[in-house]
Amino acid sequence: MIAALVLGLVAVRLGFAVLARASASLTVPPVTRRELPGPRILELPHPRPRATGAWWRVLLIGLLLYALGVGVLVLTGNPNLFPTVFLLGNFLVPVSYVAFLYERRHLSRLSLPTTALTFLYGGFLGVFAAAVLEPVFIRQLDFGSALVVGLIEEFAKILGVLLVARHRRHSEELDGLILGAAAGMGFAALESTGYAFTTFLSSGGSISLFVGVTLLRGVLSPLGHGTWTAILAGVLFRETRGRRFRLDGAVIGAYLTVSLLHGLWDGLPGLLDSFLVPGAAVLAALAVVSATGLALLWWRWRVAIRLQLASVGQD
Repeated sequence: MIAALVLGLVAVRLGFAVLARASASLTVPPVTRRELPGPRILELPHPRPRATGAWWRVLLIGLLLYALGVGVLVLTGNPNLFPTVFLLGNFLVPVSYVAFLYERRHLSRLSLPTTALTFLYGGFLGVFAAAVLEPVFIRQLDFGSALVVGLIEEFAKILGVLLVARHRRHSEELDGLILGAAAGMGFAALESTGYAFTTFLSSGGSISLFVGVTLLRGVLSPLGHGTWTAILAGVLFRETRGRRFRLDGAVIGAYLTVSLLHGLWDGLPGLLDSFLVPGAAVLAALAVVSATGLALLWWRWRVAIRLQLASVGQD
């Protein structure tokens, strides 16, 4: 169990480190106004990056608490600890991922309460909507139904973003990327909790299986739900005109793109089983889909920073 925890920690740390190194080159200084002999001009002083690293402390302390909780659960067998351990294990990586992105918001004025609210709304509304819609449209499990699941869940997750942003300024793509990631990770946290609980019951109360499912889904969650919803919400915010969301070609294209990635994540391993050895199909599918999603997210993040700087320079 301890080895699994260490491996999960290392995997998540390496994934976040890649994004952290890439984002370091985009550190943007705060904007100040300075009186000069001539007219007042807008200057960008030497970089003074925001303090980062809180996400890593959240992840590390959370993992230690999770290991402690699992140990106490095994030693005591106290059923009152189940909800605590379930929630802690499945919310740990999603919360850390959102904290990672929030620390790199640059010039954004997005508040922490708004981000946290989107995490909750995206999670609960998304899970409820998906639970209602999926039995209506899905009759069997195959590649086609995996694509339908992608369409349903990407629609369900964006509901939380729409609810939170409807009465707020929502024209900055960077704000959309962060809020979309929060909504997607809220959904991932609740969905993983459900899977872990189902595994625990179906296995007759196996702690090892429960820990394995929790760690696996936690490590994979930043590569899926959070990334996909971030991309869609970022484009949705960018296309806003006059404080109103627009359903134009760019938004529809983003929705179909992330839905396709979601569908491939679920359905591609089954298609590759006939060509690859067992297990390799899953790894290959997840590698391709996750790399594509992260590349799109990073591209949109860089574009969002440029747009943010351009809008500041015009003020």
